[in-house]
Amino acid sequence: MLLRKSISLIFILNSFSISFLHAQQDSTDNEQKNLQLSYNFSKLLNYEVDSLPYPLLYQTIYEWLGTPYKYSGDCKDGVDCSGFVCMLYKKVFNIQLTSSSGEIFKGVEPLKKKSLHEGDLVFFNIKKRRVSHVGIYVGNNKFAHASTQNGVIISDLDEPYYKKYFFKGGRVKK
Repeated sequence: MLLRKSISLIFILNSFSISFLHAQQDSTDNEQKNLQLSYNFSKLLNYEVDSLPYPLLYQTIYEWLGTPYKYSGDCKDGVDCSGFVCMLYKKVFNIQLTSSSGEIFKGVEPLKKKSLHEGDLVFFNIKKRRVSHVGIYVGNNKFAHASTQNGVIISDLDEPYYKKYFFKGGRVKK
């Protein structure tokens, strides 16, 4: 009986040690992934990114860069601007957004450009003076979006085209 209890205790302690070592390894792996992601985004954004407020947001954007544009698309075979933003918000924040940029805008608290934070949305009036394009702000005046010409890319809000059509920023109401 004592031997059985001892063996059980050793087995439990051994399992705990293995779990602890895996947790430590997972923590180290996550730190390394975050450092790599910070480095990658530092290069993309042309400024030093010390820490990422939403690592999953940046990781997902990074994985989707170069995905081709497809009207009404919402997968890696092709995605449009609202499909991209809806996918990001669902995956990163577990928030289901409506399907079009105009409808998404109706569900946000409008913001001025200077008030934007990482994860906020940016809206553009490109067609007929209505909200017709949406992206997600990633910091330092940059935003990720699905462009019709280049697919998923990161652009600067001060690029002449986007500066001309910028409408407002928006923070999703919780």
